[in-house]
Amino acid sequence: MSGARVDFGRRVLVLRRRRIAVRLDRRSAVVCALLTLAAAGTAVLALTTGSYHLGTGQVLAALTGGETGLVHDIVVEWRLPRVAAALIFGAALGVSGAVFQSMLRNPLADPGIIGFSQGSYTGALLVILIIDGGYWQLVGGALAGGMATALAVYVLAYRRGVQGFRLIVVGIGVSAVLESLNVWLILQAELEQAMAAAAWGAGSLNGVSWDQVATGGACITVLLLVAGAASRPMRQLELGDDAAAAQGVPVSSTRLGLIVVGVALTATVTAASGPIAFISLLAPQIARRLARTAGITLVPAALTGALLCLVADYIAQHVAPTPLPVGVVTVILGGGYLGRLLFTEARRRL
Repeated sequence: MSGARVDFGRRVLVLRRRRIAVRLDRRSAVVCALLTLAAAGTAVLALTTGSYHLGTGQVLAALTGGETGLVHDIVVEWRLPRVAAALIFGAALGVSGAVFQSMLRNPLADPGIIGFSQGSYTGALLVILIIDGGYWQLVGGALAGGMATALAVYVLAYRRGVQGFRLIVVGIGVSAVLESLNVWLILQAELEQAMAAAAWGAGSLNGVSWDQVATGGACITVLLLVAGAASRPMRQLELGDDAAAAQGVPVSSTRLGLIVVGVALTATVTAASGPIAFISLLAPQIARRLARTAGITLVPAALTGALLCLVADYIAQHVAPTPLPVGVVTVILGGGYLGRLLFTEARRRL
């Protein structure tokens, strides 16, 4: 018996180089690899599909510089920005949802449900309707609206601290108020502005350019790195405020920083494509079930969000009878999942 191996439940990969050691959960690593392959395959499929059908070889040649002329323009200039935007924005929404669900210890902690997405939409809508601003002005308006909403929800939910369930209930109420305000703003606008704002508000990747992908991608990359650096204290907050504080985590400042990062990720996506609903709700929970981790992890959530957004956009463009905004498809998928989640939680509490 002395030589018997002890099974601690999960296998990990340990990568050592000099004094640096990195521990990787083996199942999570396999899941991330499979999600990456699925996203790459879906991206190639999206690049080949359209009114002008292309072969896989033509797409790969265009990406590597072997094709010029019309094929190059279709792949690189027209289709690839949309695919890249779906992957980058989906990853940002997946991490945003993971941050809030981990921090509040509740699977319903989605920026869309607790009002932060609606606040970002309100800020961007004011920029569109009042000053007809450009992309960076939309980013500023969306960020200001999201931060103001986060502050309002935090203050209204504060009672000797902030409990996750109370913050979610308050956020749902604030989200309903902001949704009514957004409808009122659209109704008061000129017809052309109102139609453009309503179409944009459905969440669409139509018309996304390389400029938006590059600027939004740069902002999102920085925010993802910040979220990754804060992943350890975020996981400690899952144990509760008292346990996290006992381990040396500055609870209030850490929570505030995580809220800023989560709202900024949502606002950046909202400014470029409008509010794409439910990706931030679905991705962390699906990733958690695939990887079978004890808590929410950022990398599987990011990859799942990227894949979900790309698949939803493909369905919206090529499977639906008529092309739809990607937000319509995510609402259908997310609404069904939300109903199932609420039903499961209700049965668990009975």
